[in-house]
Amino acid sequence: MDLTVWLALLSGIAVAAACGLRAFLPLLLLGLASRLGLLQLRGGAEWLATDLALVALGVATVLEVAGDKIPVVDHALDAVGTVLRPAAAWLGAYAVLQSWPTPWAQIAAIVLGTTALGVHALKAKLRLGSSAVTLGAANPVVSVIEDGIAFVTMVVAVLAPVLAIVVPVLLVMAFRRRTSRGPAT
Repeated sequence: MDLTVWLALLSGIAVAAACGLRAFLPLLLLGLASRLGLLQLRGGAEWLATDLALVALGVATVLEVAGDKIPVVDHALDAVGTVLRPAAAWLGAYAVLQSWPTPWAQIAAIVLGTTALGVHALKAKLRLGSSAVTLGAANPVVSVIEDGIAFVTMVVAVLAPVLAIVVPVLLVMAFRRRTSRGPAT
């Protein structure tokens, strides 16, 4: 296997993870990146870069991001997201697996769709905890952080997919080091 196959997989992992947080933002950014010539989408997914798709994804992104700031709406979006986010992850991962042969690209995209479901489940659990502890007051702040993580993950997926693995590993190592020291005094 050549390097482009592995980079495409890393990019697919990052896209799937971002879709676990936001369904439409990653697809919008993939379409924009393709339109700007930053990446080539797999055959059958080029429609993500069309005018109509970019407008539709842009509107959907604004509605999803804005709605996620409203505590009651964010829980409804999470319920819908249980189905929508893995589907978006499948599409996004499939779009970036342009160097993968058939049927492996399709199989990998399906597996990566389940990755989004795992990220979505963790996010929903965090959001329920935030709602219980703060009566929903902290949810807009948590939502902005999720927006930022999804955006940065997509930038990494497009510009430097190898960081899609390196950055999370470094964050986990830093977190483990900090927690192994115990609470700050």
